[in-house]
Amino acid sequence: MPPSDVRKPTGGGVQSLERAFALLEHMADAGGETGLSELATSSGLPLPTIHRLMRTLVTSGYVRQQANRRYALGPRLIRLGESAARPLATWARPHLTRLVEGTGETANMALLDGDEVVYVAQVPSHHSMRMFTEVGRRVLPHSTGVGKALLAGLPDREVRALLARTGMPPATERTITTPDAFLSALTAVREDGYALDDNEQEIGVRCIAVRVPNAPTAAAISVSGPAGRVTDEATEKMVPLLHEVAQDLSAALAATHGA
Repeated sequence: MPPSDVRKPTGGGVQSLERAFALLEHMADAGGETGLSELATSSGLPLPTIHRLMRTLVTSGYVRQQANRRYALGPRLIRLGESAARPLATWARPHLTRLVEGTGETANMALLDGDEVVYVAQVPSHHSMRMFTEVGRRVLPHSTGVGKALLAGLPDREVRALLARTGMPPATERTITTPDAFLSALTAVREDGYALDDNEQEIGVRCIAVRVPNAPTAAAISVSGPAGRVTDEATEKMVPLLHEVAQDLSAALAATHGA
């Protein structure tokens, strides 16, 4: 057999490229920072191969080596991610418009980027009183509806690891600030099929969110507005539309991704 770090096409591709992208994915799964031994465990690749690929990624700016010898995702990936998010937002806009028309509230789309939630698309409500979450804003997932919807798709151990890295600072007095309480909330999200931010990110604002199934990257959509309008009764009417739009958006993304 050839040495493991010899470049060899697999399935019409270049093995070293496949491995390099796989390592970046493993780093993202680990929260954006990891060591060589951890990468060896998660990827199954031999250390010499990982070391060679990481050296190339560091030289290219896609990975950086820190003072403690661990590796972190590099700044050049930010530009790629932002460029990739723009067409995603374009595809999402008509679906978010349906949510606004059907609920009367502001509709958002957000992605899980490392340990943070980033809002990539928004269609605002026609009401003068509405939630202002600008596109490009980054927040910690524990205090948002979209964050709960996204983390509900991960195993509890990965959620605990993420919360340990980010901490759980309170955005309001209603924010969940302990891992056990947050995991209990995620259990409810999985059972109910939707996530709720009840004054946890901003007092006076409620947000209902669902995950976009089978999206190429973890994504969620939401509607948000004043607590006086986004009541429990209104939530019951909004959730079916959220699921319908999430399914349609998933199908649109799959068609585009496979084209």
